[in-house]
This record gives sequence, C-alpha cells and structure tokens, in this order.
Amino acid sequence: DVLDPERLVLCPYNKHHRIRACRFPYHLVKCRKSYPKLAEELATCPFNARHLVPQADLSDHIMKCTDRQLMDQDMVNQSSGFQREQMSAVSTWQAPPCDEDWET
Repeated sequence: DVLDPERLVLCPYNKHHRIRACRFPYHLVKCRKSYPKLAEELATCPFNARHLVPQADLSDHIMKCTDRQLMDQDMVNQSSGFQREQMSAVSTWQAPPCDEDWET
C-alpha cells in the first residue's frame, strides 16, 4: 500500500538502506550530507520531493510521475467544480432600501 507509513522505501543514495516511509524525509536529509557527490547528480521531482532521480532522467520522470497525474486530475476536478458553481449560482443580491428622494 502506497499510503502505509510502515512500508519500506529504498534510499536513492544507498541501495542497502531500506527506510520506513514515515521516516524517509528525515533519512533523505541525513543521507544527502553523507553522499554529497551523488547528491549533486540527483534531481528532485517538482511534484514530490521524495522522488530523487538522475538529472538526465528528470524530464522522463516528470512525464510519468504519479504525483503529477494526481495533481493534474485534482486541478481538472477543481476547475470543473468551480465552473459548475459559477453556472448554478443565482445572484440573490438586492439593492438596499433608499430613504433619499433626489427629486425633493
């Protein structure tokens, strides 16, 4: 299960490191300091900072990233919901009563 915080995730800096998903962000920070040369070669996905890929593969990763697909779908859902709200919204605004008589 992708959402399971106890699942084991493979470290991009050291393939022998298997970290629980809930600890993974902290591990990335620590391992990045331990492997500075490798850290320079890896690029961070703009949709999920936990995705570290070789810089040469970043554009391919961006096209296939599951988090991008989720974000794209979420944006489509939000925009279509907004359009539905705009179309179904009926204005209930009424001018306030006016006590002034400009003719007098």
